[in-house]
Amino acid sequence: MTIRVLVADDQPVIRAGFRMLIDAEPDLEVVGEAGNGREAVALARDARPDVILMDIRMPEMDGLEATRTIGADKDLAALKVLILTTFEADEYVFEALSGGASGFLGKGVQPVTLLEGIRTVAQGEALLSPKATKALIARYLIQPGPSPRTTPPGMERLTEREREVLGLVAAGLSNDDIAQRLHLSPHTAKTHVNRIMTKLHARDRAQLVVIAYRTGFARA
Repeated sequence: MTIRVLVADDQPVIRAGFRMLIDAEPDLEVVGEAGNGREAVALARDARPDVILMDIRMPEMDGLEATRTIGADKDLAALKVLILTTFEADEYVFEALSGGASGFLGKGVQPVTLLEGIRTVAQGEALLSPKATKALIARYLIQPGPSPRTTPPGMERLTEREREVLGLVAAGLSNDDIAQRLHLSPHTAKTHVNRIMTKLHARDRAQLVVIAYRTGFARA
């Protein structure tokens, strides 16, 4: 099965480089290019890609607003957004994930890492660089004053094991890491994660991370 990719970046040279890199892979295909967020949203609806490589800094509509727009569209629920930027600041991590992004990588990553990142988010996994993950955690730890902590519907339905797994997902552990930590098979770890997403109505693992920190369930 070929993974269909939309590239959204305001620099034509960067888009062309991504296209060459992606189209050289037998299981990946670029189905469109957008020069700003507004074009990205329109093409997402027309081309129906599996993954969007979304730059943050773009004219007319930036990548964060475009991600929020796509995330709010129920018709695009299956689409995954992978944020690519040179700005790995905490506010961007928070806004991207809260808006529905499935991953966040700096533009300086190696080509092989980018390609694997596309495959990872296409499979419903979260993808965060270590720097971005630490920034997200730090943001919730330094919130000034009392912040609202709401319990999302479904949290009370989690088993003790599922709550344990949720904490490990929030810490950035993969299914394999969770399986090793809890002495489970990778398949069992994945099953737990999928059940947690269903109970908490999360579209993917990235949303589980946001839920865990937003509600105060997870702490560093």
